[in-house]
Amino acid sequence: MDALVAAAKAEGKLNIIATPPDWANYGEAINGFQAKYGIKITSDNPNGSSQDEINAVTQLGTSSRAPDVLDMGKAVTLANTQLYAPYKVATWGDILTSQKESTGLWWQDYGGYMSIGYDSSKVPAITSIADLLKPEFKGKVALNGNPKQANAALNGVMMASLANGGSADDISKGVAFFHQLKQLGNFSPVQATTATVKNGTTPVVFDWDYLSSSHGTDVPSWKIFEQSNAILGDYYNQAINKNAPHPAAARLWEEYLYSDTGQNDWLRGKARPVRMAAMVTAGTIDKTAAAALPAVNGTPVFLTDAQAASAKNYLTANWDTAIS
Repeated sequence: MDALVAAAKAEGKLNIIATPPDWANYGEAINGFQAKYGIKITSDNPNGSSQDEINAVTQLGTSSRAPDVLDMGKAVTLANTQLYAPYKVATWGDILTSQKESTGLWWQDYGGYMSIGYDSSKVPAITSIADLLKPEFKGKVALNGNPKQANAALNGVMMASLANGGSADDISKGVAFFHQLKQLGNFSPVQATTATVKNGTTPVVFDWDYLSSSHGTDVPSWKIFEQSNAILGDYYNQAINKNAPHPAAARLWEEYLYSDTGQNDWLRGKARPVRMAAMVTAGTIDKTAAAALPAVNGTPVFLTDAQAASAKNYLTANWDTAIS
């Protein structure tokens, strides 16, 4: 570890991508890492999608501007394993076998459950996904990105599918639901961000509960709905670019994120860190932050690797037609 710290400090820089500071409390982790090691972090395209991260890796190649580390959804992660360098953090043993690639090409970091967040001052209370078909929601229902590229958006469509008789093997019911929203004029093509929620452009958003919770800071009337028959959980994945311009800093960043400090940073952002169970056992969890997690009532569904890939393939073939 001493040698890694020395090498990382010698590089002096770290490039991250698609990690806005209000996403799972990344801002606290970024500031903490920079303060501890004196390594400057450059954060590119903060509101980018998982596919944007991969595009940056392939387009920037071995340049000094290429991303050092990646934080992606499952489908995109699995489709691009040839781009990653294997690495195992010191706390590797705390990560379940099902939540990591055995050689260290990728490993899960934090997760939560898909939800519908809404500004209760602008729309009626949501008690069912079917409510979104009502006239009061005209032009107001948005996703966090393009589901063909962004993991959060893909899972938003999958949540709608589960709620409408689909299954983890069948996202078509979700695509049909959004097609219906589009026909009614209720679907908004605007990608939801902190700014669009704050200014009222996207008052209803399918997104992870931990990301949606953060909107309450800007919009006190913001509420979160999770349908009991459509509790969809997922974790994001970390990977290191095999052509990382700052390879030591990349690995040190991962060590920081998977330390108790980094894991509790995500937890304070209402995301469930991958080491949470081990930290509860060890007594190193932030108990106040753990108690503040959004309540979940229902049996969670987690997509397998094959189901995530199948959903992405279906969306690639059918999404544009459904909402055109």
